[in-house]
Amino acid sequence: MNVKKLIALVVGLGAIMVGVGFLIIQLAPVDKSNPPVVSEPQWDSPQTRALADRACFDCHSNETRWPWYSNVAPVSWMIASEVREGREHLNYSNWRPDEENESIEAVLSGEMPPRQYLLMHPEARLTEAEQATLIAGLRRTFGPGENEGDEIGESDDDGQNQHNNDDDRHEDDDDGRKVDDD
Repeated sequence: MNVKKLIALVVGLGAIMVGVGFLIIQLAPVDKSNPPVVSEPQWDSPQTRALADRACFDCHSNETRWPWYSNVAPVSWMIASEVREGREHLNYSNWRPDEENESIEAVLSGEMPPRQYLLMHPEARLTEAEQATLIAGLRRTFGPGENEGDEIGESDDDGQNQHNNDDDRHEDDDDGRKVDDD
């Protein structure tokens, strides 16, 4: 047997093994369930809910739209894991009124929706106007977030509020030091 035939045989057997392995991993069960909706927040408007549905519900509700590629392992494992983690962190379909909500901060910081999600779901990409509408609606629905005065893009690299010293009023005390008049 010459070297070319041996290489072709090894490559062919390797391809068959990879194919069989790929078919076998498809048999691994993946939980892609959508449990019933138990309770939802009291949304301030249908528009806020529709924007949250479009940008957030696939990972943060029991109303996940499972795309065709969520049926193909190993991608299905990753997607199911991300949905499970998203629901554990925040689930709009199993809402408790006392639940801490970080939605406003997550949208403001650009953390949500994640970039990798937007690559496969361009419909979830919100324009700046839609983002502003969603944030305003979330504030009306849940109350102000931790960074109440933030607007889109007004946080520093650490996600903290920027402080403008020009807005502070100071007066000199008897020793010539600056003191807040608050």
